[in-house]
Amino acid sequence: LCAMEQNHTDFFDVNRKAWDLRTDWHIGSDFYDVAAWKAGKEALMPIELREVGDVKGKRLLHLQCHFGQDTLSWARRGALVTGCDFSEKAIEQARKLAEEVQLEADFVCCNVYDLPAHLEGQFDIVFTSYGVIGWLPDLGPWAKVVKHFLKPGGFFYLAEFHPVVWMFDDQFTKFQYPYHNSGVITTEGSGSYAAPGAEEHYVEHGWNHSISEVLNALLQAGLHLEFFNEYPYSPYPCFANLVQGEDGFYRIKGLEGIIPMVYSLKMT
Repeated sequence: LCAMEQNHTDFFDVNRKAWDLRTDWHIGSDFYDVAAWKAGKEALMPIELREVGDVKGKRLLHLQCHFGQDTLSWARRGALVTGCDFSEKAIEQARKLAEEVQLEADFVCCNVYDLPAHLEGQFDIVFTSYGVIGWLPDLGPWAKVVKHFLKPGGFFYLAEFHPVVWMFDDQFTKFQYPYHNSGVITTEGSGSYAAPGAEEHYVEHGWNHSISEVLNALLQAGLHLEFFNEYPYSPYPCFANLVQGEDGFYRIKGLEGIIPMVYSLKMT
């Protein structure tokens, strides 16, 4: 490996440890509410349910699927699902969850960049959502993975937090990070968006990606844009200093309706 690739491998190893910790916290958290989900509560958000549409009978590949709750939610809606994540602990929990709710699903444990070496076939839908691409240093190879698994006539769908959100400090009081990808951002912390009280500390490495970087990576991989949408709210209460609107969605206090918080796109 060249020096840059080796550095990325080291970054991924560190991030994997953080996500192993998060899996332990998240599986029992109120945020994911797995018990209610097992009883039939929907885990998918209105944005992706509306924009992805009917998945019955379609093969769906879920990239960076964490412990598989959303993957299995698509299976409940009739999709033939495969999920991929780099955390062995997350994939172990995903397989356990599928067995407990008696849903058919395949789960693959590997870095998303390496998926073509671990999975065969093509899919009607390649899906990924919310807090995924910030863990990837380079979107060019990622977009090629998307294209590799997308069958002719299929589509790729991404719902993601807007890069403007990642410019702020943790409390949303000031701009702290660049909008464009200016290299790795290394932080230390404890707990997570779903388990703020967890005390064990970890280090993590992330990368900010502008809208143009995302679109150009996918276009250069040979995909064609069907739509691109931006939303001034988050469907999840996963940031600090949030207020919930009458519509049930969340906005940064003092910035309600001012900044974009989520975007989505569909490409064929």
